[in-house]
Amino acid sequence: MEIINRKARHDYFIEDVIEAGIVLTGTEVKSIRNGNCNIKDCYAIIRQDECFLLNMFIGSYFEGSFFNHQEMRTRKLLLHKKEIRKLNDLIQLKRYTLVPLKLYFKENKVKVQLGVCRGKKDYDKREAIRQRDIQREVSKNLKRYS
Repeated sequence: MEIINRKARHDYFIEDVIEAGIVLTGTEVKSIRNGNCNIKDCYAIIRQDECFLLNMFIGSYFEGSFFNHQEMRTRKLLLHKKEIRKLNDLIQLKRYTLVPLKLYFKENKVKVQLGVCRGKKDYDKREAIRQRDIQREVSKNLKRYS
């Protein structure tokens, strides 16, 4: 089960990728296994030498009764202090953004793939769309003539 943030690749240039763990409750993990999660508008921040994930939607678990979680709460990311300091320097000095690219399971643990990203301008987005269209036409012509 993978939850992919397709909007991130459209809106940002991805400079680096880091894998991080995430602190979740039991009903949140079960809900993610059911695919009831959205990381489209999500981003990470660093506060007091800790990394947090904001605006991540995890729907309530149907069989969770009163043990259910809040759907839009702030969730803590598990990173080493050295990694957090490095990310904090990139955010402060080079004005990068931490965006989750993918949410997946690794050995029954939920992991988040964080991208250290730089925002795209509108003309960059149009150029990427133009390149994708050209690539599609070339592959279609190759397939037709071979």
